[in-house]
Amino acid sequence: MAEKRMAYMAAIIYSFIIGLSFMFVKMTLTVASPMDTLAHRFTIAMMGVTVLVLVKREKLKINIYDLLQILPLALLYPIAFFTFQVFGLARISSSEAGVIHATVPIFTLVLASILLKEKTTRGQFVFISLSVLGVIFMLFMNGVSANTANIIGSCFILLSAIATSLYNVFARKLTQQYSLVTLTYVMTLCGFLVFNGIAVGNHVVNGTIDQFFLPFTHVDFVIAILYLSILSSLVTSYLSNYALSKMEASKMSVFSNFATLITIVAGVIFLQETFHLYHLLGAIAIIIGVVGTNLLGSGRKRNEKI
Repeated sequence: MAEKRMAYMAAIIYSFIIGLSFMFVKMTLTVASPMDTLAHRFTIAMMGVTVLVLVKREKLKINIYDLLQILPLALLYPIAFFTFQVFGLARISSSEAGVIHATVPIFTLVLASILLKEKTTRGQFVFISLSVLGVIFMLFMNGVSANTANIIGSCFILLSAIATSLYNVFARKLTQQYSLVTLTYVMTLCGFLVFNGIAVGNHVVNGTIDQFFLPFTHVDFVIAILYLSILSSLVTSYLSNYALSKMEASKMSVFSNFATLITIVAGVIFLQETFHLYHLLGAIAIIIGVVGTNLLGSGRKRNEKI
């Protein structure tokens, strides 16, 4: 019971950090390119996780087989998730991105039913459809009221949600096989190598390598990148891996709704983002669909136990 409480607490803190991260990403993008932001983010995160390993004095026993096991997970999170997220947030508001990100539990359930052969009831299918319709409605309204950049941005955020869902499905097994520090270290290392390789390569090709560290002359960028590096990259990896080692992927994914609420409130209050009526209607449809899907799933499991 104590472990379950700790897992839920980890999931809540994880959701709160992720919810605010959308706002901080928007702050970094005012002075740096998406790929430079990711490179600096994971450089600092790599320093942080190295300090964590040294403090815990945990020996990382990783061979080629282990790397091949963890690499697909790292490709989903952090590489695919953060890449799609940052390019999406370069085009749409953080509050809108947060609403679309609320589809994570739905995608997790659908992918779990396909990949893990978990059963989905007719009622769950109805609620899943409601959430999907909420997303389609928002994308359609974006197409009517905005430009192509907004549609592309929304699609990027949708892809980041799918990447997170796949991570939720596949991570649970690996969290039983490897320590949290090992998983966090390897995932952070992959992000560090990939994002720095692309960012530095772009600057070398364009002859602008002297501009790589220029964003650190802005105080807002430094504050935002420290939040994203230490809390939103390193700490969330550790918290999510811990929570997934103690609870089902579908339960963990529900906490993204809390992150959505935090994202919307932070975007409207701190970034003065406009939140239209169709955003609210889409958010209501998505959240009702997510909550209904998981409530029916919980009820079905209780009936099976009885």
